[in-house]
Amino acid sequence: MSSEEVVNFEFGVSWEVTEMEISVCVRTYRDKPLEDALDILKSMGVLSVEVGAGAYLGKEHCDPSMLLADSKSFEHFRLAFERRKMKISAFSVHGNPLHPQQDIARRHHQDLIDAIDLASRMNVQTIVTYSGCPGDSDNARYPNWCFYPWPVENTELTAYQWDKKLVPYWKKIGAYAEDKGVKIALELQGSACVYSPDTMLRLRELTGQNAIGANLDPSHLWWQGIDPLIATHVLSQAGCLYYFHAKDIRFDSYNQSTKGLVDSTSFRCVSERAWMFCTIGYGHSNHEWAKLMATLRAVGYDGYISVEHEDALMSLDEGLRRGVENIKSVLMTEPAAVPPAFLAQKKDGGQQ
Repeated sequence: MSSEEVVNFEFGVSWEVTEMEISVCVRTYRDKPLEDALDILKSMGVLSVEVGAGAYLGKEHCDPSMLLADSKSFEHFRLAFERRKMKISAFSVHGNPLHPQQDIARRHHQDLIDAIDLASRMNVQTIVTYSGCPGDSDNARYPNWCFYPWPVENTELTAYQWDKKLVPYWKKIGAYAEDKGVKIALELQGSACVYSPDTMLRLRELTGQNAIGANLDPSHLWWQGIDPLIATHVLSQAGCLYYFHAKDIRFDSYNQSTKGLVDSTSFRCVSERAWMFCTIGYGHSNHEWAKLMATLRAVGYDGYISVEHEDALMSLDEGLRRGVENIKSVLMTEPAAVPPAFLAQKKDGGQQ
């Protein structure tokens, strides 16, 4: 992947050449050995993968603490990719290091630290995770995702979570990651304190940590009523669009008419939910995905497009295969030409 300014000296025109690359979240095949999973993905033409490395995602394919402590295991892990000429796009450690149950918080925190250390050693630039969500007090048992500002105690709860838990924690983690040369891409997802471009920018401002940025997954934005195209511009302008998850969402108008979009129905109840995650192209058209890929290129994003499979209606193989095919069909892979209009203006003496 690369991003560089190309200048046409004859006409004095400059423009950005950006190259995005498809990746796949290999944890989809967590029931298979890593090397078998890599072989399946390579057969689909995928040469980069996002590797689950702890917390809620488990460590079936990658246990950072073990790899860091055992040189033979580390070398075996490294060679699994090298022999196939495949790359690691990111390590995923989706967890809640702010969980009110301290045993969970400590475990997820340590998994995050170990993944940062492993990424630094392997020259992997990005860790994908959640911001986490605390409870309503130090004595709480469960996280409390509070997004409605009334009654007044809800506002007080949000202030407590940000001031006492979220900001102090990510100040430390951001500094640690920056020291290791690693970026943290927080997935903007409901149930986490950082779930939107607005909350992402707020955390960056309050922590002052440039190592902390966003993993933009349009599926999480669509159900919140956030336009991913605008979010792409906002995050890019702030310099914090660090990663991209490609996952779609399908709305069910019948269920939505009675439940709205804040739907707590189990994801196992596919026919009863107002919306469900789905394979790329089965919720929003390839035309919509093409506009999103074009916007990413326009803002200069040159990172990975990491395909996730969370479609309850498709098998793992079919869902990933179709998702990868649909992204490939709309992803621009060649450098942009000088727009003809620029050339015509220059020849006519017009201004760029």
